[in-house]
Amino acid sequence: MRHVFASMLIFLIAQSEVGAADFVKGQAAYERGDYTQAFEEFRSLAEQGNAEAQFNLGVMYERGQGVARDPAKAAEWYAKAVAWVTKVAERGHANAQFNLGLMYQKGQGVTRNYAKAIEWYAKAANQGYANAQLNLGHMYQKGQGVTRNYAKAVEWYAKAAERGLANAQYNLGLMYKKGQGVARNYAKAIAWYAKAA
Repeated sequence: MRHVFASMLIFLIAQSEVGAADFVKGQAAYERGDYTQAFEEFRSLAEQGNAEAQFNLGVMYERGQGVARDPAKAAEWYAKAVAWVTKVAERGHANAQFNLGLMYQKGQGVTRNYAKAIEWYAKAANQGYANAQLNLGHMYQKGQGVTRNYAKAVEWYAKAAERGLANAQYNLGLMYKKGQGVARNYAKAIAWYAKAA
């Protein structure tokens, strides 16, 4: 799940046409650790209404990257991004639905609400979005927003694993190893671990 969160911190995949070239510059600066330049690129775009840049500013304020750490400002920028992403998600855009689920799960820009996270993840997962399937598996495994249900966790992990998502393959292997939601089967556990590797 950390891998999913890490990738989301930079790539909020709700598309916007505002300043695509500047966003790429900001993204490149962030990836090379030049947080000051990244902050400036994202700030300009965020002020123009670019939801990706707004989300990234939230991350940077939350972590103190290129700017003093300020959780209140982070929440402010996350909230602006959530408003835009919600509009896109309601139109059936799987990436935006996943991102909205992630924001509800982490409490970024919205009050943490596992039930809403599951609702948005399910919409994206039912469209075949593998990261949403993985996160649903986690939530069923941990009982976040739903009654813990290992069989459902296995079902969602299997869907994501079949789409080639290594984290899901590993988690499915773990479920077989522990016998959670499926009969304990070390051979299947090893097979899924090997695919993840």
